[in-house]
Amino acid sequence: MARNDNTICGLDVGTTKICAIIGEINQDGMVDIIGVGTAPSRGLRKGVVVNIDHTVASIRKAVEDAELMAGCQIDSVFAGISGGHIKGINSHGVIAIKNREVTAVDVERVIDAARAVAIPMDREVIHILPQEFMVDDQEGIREPIGMAGVRLEAKVHIVTGAVSAAQNIIRCAHRSGLKVEDLVLQQMAASEAVLSPDEKELGVALVDVGGGTTDLAMFAEGAIRHTSVISVGGDQLTNDIAVGLRTPMAEAEKIKRRYGCALGALVTGDETIPVPGVGGRQPRMLSRSVLADIAEPRLEEIFGLVRRELEKYGLLESIASGMVLTGGTVAIQGVAELAEQIFDMPVRIGYPIGISGLVDIVNSPVYATGVGLALWGARNQNVPLVSSYHDVGMFNRVVGKMRQWFAEAF
Repeated sequence: MARNDNTICGLDVGTTKICAIIGEINQDGMVDIIGVGTAPSRGLRKGVVVNIDHTVASIRKAVEDAELMAGCQIDSVFAGISGGHIKGINSHGVIAIKNREVTAVDVERVIDAARAVAIPMDREVIHILPQEFMVDDQEGIREPIGMAGVRLEAKVHIVTGAVSAAQNIIRCAHRSGLKVEDLVLQQMAASEAVLSPDEKELGVALVDVGGGTTDLAMFAEGAIRHTSVISVGGDQLTNDIAVGLRTPMAEAEKIKRRYGCALGALVTGDETIPVPGVGGRQPRMLSRSVLADIAEPRLEEIFGLVRRELEKYGLLESIASGMVLTGGTVAIQGVAELAEQIFDMPVRIGYPIGISGLVDIVNSPVYATGVGLALWGARNQNVPLVSSYHDVGMFNRVVGKMRQWFAEAF
């Protein structure tokens, strides 16, 4: 198979599955999805690599399937990263403007000043995301270059992660024959695929309920305001079902996907489901309401933790447009209705948008992060992020990222 320089591959390294999405940039600048590959993930726990060999095997299988569908060969990827080690903080930087006019060098200096926060030796920066700039006393500026003033301030959101966790993902990709162009926070990638600019401007919270973790990203006024990772996800629900119904984990996962329901009120009394036994025991028929009684408390706990996180930082009042749910766990019946009760705001399920090609195949919240990684890669393929994974000059990285951010904001 030939290599195509116009293709981008997003690699979603998840706890439950590993997904490779190959996109091709068309003449209109949109991304055509041309290849999709998935493989069960057996080498991760709560978003962190715990077995290199199993993870490498899963990555190879997913990428090979995507390459076969796309008819091209991939040698680099934009990989997602998540896990309880991820921390997001807001920072603030101030500098004096040289020559009384803001230049690209001044923007680089003020972001460098905002970046100067104490970070432990075992952590490193994954993203530096600008929120807004202030020139003298004027707030809410998105593009300060060319403005007159004597004082420039910047508010940024800094995402850090454990060095070991990041390096293990890169090592797994390298052993699979792939170069990692960038590591991207998974909820940031998912936001590329499922959120509209209007939602980001008005205020929206993205909740990505994956297998091992629940990822949260909150946007307002067109910029990221908060990120966090909660170490509870769909795997805990699967375990609850396996214990409650006395069935193997693999069968519990199938039951969750096929018959799962987040609200007992949506189940009629006469619905039954087949439940395989353990150790060769005979299968049984149980009421579907029993399954709903197991799923509802666990999902209430997950959404309750998300609400507590938003309340802790006083962000609930800023979510004017509502909440968007994505990830494999939210595909079961009644999740949006349950979330609306808990958050008391409009909730929708996030499906990938803004793409063409194999849209029908990836039209599921399961593929939101993978598609988002491909979109992120298409928009940033020539703009390396501020990250210690790349030996690139700080000036070029910051200014390049700023230009891309301004283009999206306007």
